[in-house]
Amino acid sequence: MKNQGVIEDKLVLLNGESAAFRPGVLTALMGVTGAGKTTLMDVLAGRKTGGYIEGKITISGYPKKQETFARISGYCEQNDIHSPNVTVYESLLYSAWLRLSPDVDSQKRKMFVEEVMELVELKPLRQALVGLPSENGLSTEQRKRLTIAVELVANPSIIFMDEPTSGLDARAAAIVMRTVRNTVDTGRTVVCTIHQPSIDIFEAFDELFLMKNGGQEIYVGPLGRQSCHLIQYFEGIEGVSKIKDGYNPATWMLEVTSSANETALGIDFANVYRNSELYRRNKELIEQLSIPVPGSKELYFPTQYSQSYFTQFMACLWKQHWSYWRNPLYTFVRFFFTTLIALMFGTMFWKLGSKTTKQQDLFNAMGSMYASILFVGVKNCNSVQPVVSVERTVFYRERAAGMYSALSYAFAQVLIEFPYVFVQALVYGVIVYVLIGFEWTAAKFFWYIFFMYTSLLYFTFYGMMAVAATPDQDTSSTIASAFLAIWNIFSGFIIPQTRIPIWWRWYSWACPFFWTLYGLVASQFGDKKDMLDIGETVEDFVRDYFGFNHDFLGVVAIVNVAFVIVFAFTFAMSIKVFNFQRR
Repeated sequence: MKNQGVIEDKLVLLNGESAAFRPGVLTALMGVTGAGKTTLMDVLAGRKTGGYIEGKITISGYPKKQETFARISGYCEQNDIHSPNVTVYESLLYSAWLRLSPDVDSQKRKMFVEEVMELVELKPLRQALVGLPSENGLSTEQRKRLTIAVELVANPSIIFMDEPTSGLDARAAAIVMRTVRNTVDTGRTVVCTIHQPSIDIFEAFDELFLMKNGGQEIYVGPLGRQSCHLIQYFEGIEGVSKIKDGYNPATWMLEVTSSANETALGIDFANVYRNSELYRRNKELIEQLSIPVPGSKELYFPTQYSQSYFTQFMACLWKQHWSYWRNPLYTFVRFFFTTLIALMFGTMFWKLGSKTTKQQDLFNAMGSMYASILFVGVKNCNSVQPVVSVERTVFYRERAAGMYSALSYAFAQVLIEFPYVFVQALVYGVIVYVLIGFEWTAAKFFWYIFFMYTSLLYFTFYGMMAVAATPDQDTSSTIASAFLAIWNIFSGFIIPQTRIPIWWRWYSWACPFFWTLYGLVASQFGDKKDMLDIGETVEDFVRDYFGFNHDFLGVVAIVNVAFVIVFAFTFAMSIKVFNFQRR
């Protein structure tokens, strides 16, 4: 834009707009592409993440406070973002659980959900999985209705809808608009951005807020029966062509107010509106509604969220449970891969764990441990990233709606991994331990399972952390892979720590891979007195060559747990602090 001659440092997207949105009135927000429709809606809803906002917004005459406003408003986004592996009913129940007042008990919540499903005609789809857009699950029109229902179960007074009919055919658009009309008839304030609607859809609206390029208003007022008030207003402007019989008023309106037509007529529709009687009436209405009703009080909630932090955590954990349980591409494939690798390594390193007379046998047994951590751990790190990436998109919408604290969501995502990873470590550990033939003592078996469990946990949390700290999955995958390669070098197997130059040795202490290999090798071989073919005991060789000391095992265990905690906590803080969604 600078190259095109724009000299300002700030681009004005909205320019002095004023309007009043009232209960039981369906308002259409329209304009040419780039007029600022979605920008205005984001500003009103408090969803804007960048830029400078000036002006005044009042709710029932009192200044708008975003924390309070989020509790009484709903925002239906154009992209219809939902968790793919929960059902329609579970999506609504989850939203109601977190957004309705704690005074509403479980039975009333379920009754309210049933009423909303009836209102938006979702009862036949009660047990249908939501799925991913354009891939599986609900159709586009059904997802639109679910998006509206998810907001309705919060019982909001004000609802914003960003192009609810976008991408729908005529029949599907009619169904969605019937849902919207039913919502308005319950006494709620509804504002919709709409793009080139059909005559039938346009007639469903009560009022119109029309914008032109530069974010200026050119008509704010009632449509009237068959858009009579709108047509009367624009036909009353000198030079504007009359509408033809049967022509779509929405299309005609956009044509006559286009930039090209403004230039041809030599008029500015924004100036015409500001000098009109309609503008003066709107100003008077705004002034009236900006004064609180005598005896009324400003809306106040004692807490930021509807539910306590524990309830938020339990609700998020409940949804994560179903999301994981119904995700075979992640859960089943992870267990299948783990079992396959366990059988492959177990048969490849058959009974090497009991052979401690040759130095090469010891290297081979250690190689099985090294390969175990590398293959299964890296697979966990890579496979969790798409899951977290999809859910993070849903998280942005839910957090903006004031459903829960970011930490409640993050710790639920962390906790759900513990049982799955434990079963994975147990399956892998038992198969490998039996086939490789490590020494069968309770202590050694426990240590093997423990270090495998903690390593799979920190690899999983590391993958989650990489997604949370980067803007997209491609970036997180690239960064995670780079550090995994470095961990591999400093693991203590390719180059033993005692052979690493002193100026690089510090990194092996900061490498989680090294500490897991340390624990596995020291617990299995660090106390063995068997004599090797090089004239040295297994215990001395492991200590002198690799630097692994059996007496240090307790500290090694603590360090492994510390890595799990650090990666999990870093993931939680990254989810809380970083917001890569730009609006």
